[in-house]
Amino acid sequence: MIEVYGVPTAVEVGDAMCKAARVTLIGYENTDLGRITVLIRGVVGEVNVAVTVGLKAVLRVNGGELISYHIIPRPHENLEYVLPIHRSVNVEQFGADIRFPAPLSV
Repeated sequence: MIEVYGVPTAVEVGDAMCKAARVTLIGYENTDLGRITVLIRGVVGEVNVAVTVGLKAVLRVNGGELISYHIIPRPHENLEYVLPIHRSVNVEQFGADIRFPAPLSV
């Protein structure tokens, strides 16, 4: 998770993380007065890469400001039910491999 000030910064961070690694964007949490937490999940190595890139993305936004960030490896199942980080059928489709159709001519 990465917490920033402002919607533009949060969108930029989420986009950068999803493009940089094989992670799932769980969502955005508007915590207080423009403080927005961007939540992702995935394999720990992929999340590490995504968070590193996300932190750099904060600097690309005019006025972008980082508040904090944290990685929780293998969150306990109880934590998944308390926080909005569980996998659901709504986001499961984004974790699948991209499959292209076979070429029309061989």
